[in-house]
Amino acid sequence: MLRLDSAEYAKRRRSLMDLMSPNSIAIIPSAPVTVRNRDVEHPFRQDSDFYYLSGFAEEHSVVVLIPGRDHGEYVLFCQEKIKEQEIWTGRRVGPEAAPEVLGCDDAFPISDIDDILPGLIEGKDRIYASLGVSPEFDRQLMQWVNHIKTQVRNGATPPHEFSALDHLLHELRLIKSPAEVEVMQAAADISAEAHTRAMQVVRPGMKEYQLEAELMHIFMAAGSRWPAYPSIVGAGDNACILHYTRNDDTISDGDLILIDAGCELDYYASDITRTFPANGVFSDAQRKMYQLVLDAQYAAIEAVKPGNHWNQPHEAAVRVLTEGLVKYGLLQGDVDELIEALAYRQFYMHKTGHWLGMDVHDVGEYRIDGQWRVLEPGMVMTVEPGLYIAPDDESVEPQWRGIGIRIEDDVVVTEGGCHVLTSAVVKEVADIEALMSA
Repeated sequence: MLRLDSAEYAKRRRSLMDLMSPNSIAIIPSAPVTVRNRDVEHPFRQDSDFYYLSGFAEEHSVVVLIPGRDHGEYVLFCQEKIKEQEIWTGRRVGPEAAPEVLGCDDAFPISDIDDILPGLIEGKDRIYASLGVSPEFDRQLMQWVNHIKTQVRNGATPPHEFSALDHLLHELRLIKSPAEVEVMQAAADISAEAHTRAMQVVRPGMKEYQLEAELMHIFMAAGSRWPAYPSIVGAGDNACILHYTRNDDTISDGDLILIDAGCELDYYASDITRTFPANGVFSDAQRKMYQLVLDAQYAAIEAVKPGNHWNQPHEAAVRVLTEGLVKYGLLQGDVDELIEALAYRQFYMHKTGHWLGMDVHDVGEYRIDGQWRVLEPGMVMTVEPGLYIAPDDESVEPQWRGIGIRIEDDVVVTEGGCHVLTSAVVKEVADIEALMSA
């Protein structure tokens, strides 16, 4: 598995602290442990903000950043190494080894946080935190602050401002470094292999979850521990359900299969959608709708370049789709008027993409001061137009009903335009049919 080096995390912490106001402190807790059922826990996945700054995957931990602190600006609270507990739950880094392993200046047992952290907060003007995310952490933070307030008569100075950490940190996360793009490319390559495998092995009569199993096998065999999100494997009418994840129907001859799936590698997501015929050959109606979506995607990708704004790829896709829907009789009227009236939303009801990074729907503002954000090198986004014609839509001819198509790629904005990270998996009609016939 690829891993970012310690210098990458140190640079991120430095960048964040440079944006913080003087005499301030940032406090970032790890993700909570969640129970699946009774005494069984869900597999632990670290909070993305926490991991972005630390590269530390253990639960019950807190990162504290204190710009200008004489005794070190990066403080970590983590679990102690207790042999009896490690027998049950696995090895821990521990406070003693954390400075060498993780690059922190100080490390303390998490059990001592109530005694130590109020002293680090005291005298600071501002606390940066992601309030409202974890009620338990919010209560704990207020307890620390209130404890300082009880000591005011003894000369203690509580902070007088709270600021949202999200705004500063998520702006940093939005622009990916070359090292991050390298990891995302590796994740994309694994996911592309998985989609290719699905096209090669599918047969009418299989269950959707059997295709999902093929995806998971490729993900994990290549070093990914889990998908970036629940995989969508929708055959036939199920392809018209945008977030279909039951994946328990039988694949029939003549079905289109929509697979939206991507692995997560070292906390970075990939996100690919491909649509292909179960029997390896598109019908005439399927081919026409598929080519329309593909043309829309090409137009949208062409609009991904520095200086263009966020919504321009969507606008390009909408125009191509609307023109095609008029051409094939699914919509009637003037293209510009249909776009203005959002008539295409009968068949295309979502945006053409989203930010991609450590979260599959990654952080970052889409508008600034009410205007669509201008694209910059290092931003990574998905481009995913689609058409979903409901099986019971009597406003269209029977040949179109039940066709669901989405084509999605991961695209990084570059200095000269963009680069498609997920190009290793085919999407042209002829290439899909050739792959499946082989």
